[in-house]
Amino acid sequence: MKTALITGATSGFGRAIAFRLAKLSGYKLIITGRRSERLDELTQQLQADFSTEVVALCFDVRDNNACKKAFKSIPETFQRIDILINNAGLAAGALPFDQSDLADYDQMIDTNVKGLLYITKLVVPGMIAQQSGLIINLSSIAGIEVYPNGSVYCASKHAVNAITKGLRIDLVKHGIKVSSVSPGMAETEFSVVRYHGDEEKAKAVYSGLTPLNAEDIADTIEFIVTRPAHVSINDIQINPAQQANTYVAHRV
Repeated sequence: MKTALITGATSGFGRAIAFRLAKLSGYKLIITGRRSERLDELTQQLQADFSTEVVALCFDVRDNNACKKAFKSIPETFQRIDILINNAGLAAGALPFDQSDLADYDQMIDTNVKGLLYITKLVVPGMIAQQSGLIINLSSIAGIEVYPNGSVYCASKHAVNAITKGLRIDLVKHGIKVSSVSPGMAETEFSVVRYHGDEEKAKAVYSGLTPLNAEDIADTIEFIVTRPAHVSINDIQINPAQQANTYVAHRV
């Protein structure tokens, strides 16, 4: 039975991915997040619905010491990690650069870039030792194209794409696959967080179109993890049908 570690599992993409892997069967899950109540609820539901073996780790990926402490607490039967899904990430603020907040920059870079690196750095040695593994980084269309009022978020996701490509080069000799998934507009808690809780602004982002949802991303993850051993899915960009690129969408 394979073990998958999913960061940011308490909502949105991460939660949907956890349910999808549990439904597939054959997976033990390590789920992480900052909200203990949600982690507990998710653990109980996964165990009740699918009899999945689950380890829940409550910590913030921005804190390297907390990452190390959580990793050391993983039970021995879960320590062989076959799949790492770096899902934890966010956007904070949507203002022009000259009006934006340095605290938002820190939050995005610390979560989207440094948090991903902290977790990956802990998991990779085990994958090298076993000479196998799959790392999937949740990126964004913002890692491919830059759009107005999103320079630092876009920079953080461009970094994710660069890290993904670099890892792929460094780890291929160890039998480790490295993939990225880059969604376009997807309706989860993402925009609510970006607009600091302003649900009206968040909803307006998707006005006049049908955005992606968390299940669409879970479908994509399922496709990647179920490929034959000789196949590596390097990068997938997935948009709503009404979205052409980061700033051109057909709204009706």
